Amino acid sequence: MHTAGALALMTVLATTAACGSGSADSGKAGGAFGVSAAMYPLQWLTERVGGPDTAVTGLAKPGVEPHDLELSPIQVARLEETGLVIYIRGVQPAVDEAVEQHAADRGFDAATAVRTLPATAGDDHADEHAGETGEEHAGEHAGEGGSPISYDPHIWLDPSRFATVATKLGERLAAADPAHAQGYRERAAKVAAELTALDGEMARGLRTCASNAIVTSHAAFAYLADRYRLRQIGVSGVNPDAEPAPARLAQVAEVARREKVTTIFTESLVSPKVAEVLAIEVGAKTAVLDPIESRPASGDYTSAMRRNLTALQAALRCA
Repeated sequence: MHTAGALALMTVLATTAACGSGSADSGKAGGAFGVSAAMYPLQWLTERVGGPDTAVTGLAKPGVEPHDLELSPIQVARLEETGLVIYIRGVQPAVDEAVEQHAADRGFDAATAVRTLPATAGDDHADEHAGETGEEHAGEHAGEGGSPISYDPHIWLDPSRFATVATKLGERLAAADPAHAQGYRERAAKVAAELTALDGEMARGLRTCASNAIVTSHAAFAYLADRYRLRQIGVSGVNPDAEPAPARLAQVAEVARREKVTTIFTESLVSPKVAEVLAIEVGAKTAVLDPIESRPASGDYTSAMRRNLTALQAALRCA
């Protein structure tokens, strides 16, 4: 950390320590239990499960790629006082470091609640991997220097897995704030039921389709593909900033032609240029398939998932 940044952080930490360290209200924000959420889908879930008993702060700004998040000294200092931090370890190194140093006993890694999938780029043999599940991801996170994580972090794109996270989050909040335990558990059960219903809606909508191959600008949709028996063909890997090699583009184009793919999927936070060039080459159109890494321009997580369903049904020619 630069000297100026370090001095600013020390000043903020000293101020917060003087104001609240050791008080009976540690983790409270205006009487509500303070929770920090690392990215939008986790913030959405925490607000639903926490309800009026929590004050939820999102660490990532809307419209900004969450993988590149840098925390300000004030954000880091606030983690000293927050009651719980919900994040996915390995996705945002700045958050990992801050939790380890300032909230190690108050961090909830949402990916530990479910079985994760390997971080594979997706290729023309993606159908061979459908249904595969990775081991629990403990010990599989990004190493020093930003080395790739070995599991796919986009767990929220499978509503059934996200329902499991909701249940576990309710238990974590109940343990951390026992005075409101019943409310947390009741809301968690309600959200889990809503996510299970969404899962059923998507399963029915994708049950009978002419194709099952989805070509995506980056391989963020392994959980969605795994859950609904689709084949993800990612132009680039899990990291949206990775530039695909020419050989990879040629391979994806060949698969797209063979599979008679009608749509190349782009994303709102990633440049569509590569996908647009690929679409022209194979005679397809482009459409948005949202990984919901940031707050949607309209609606919320569930409405974004339903827009994804509509886009998939059109691309895959579903009955």
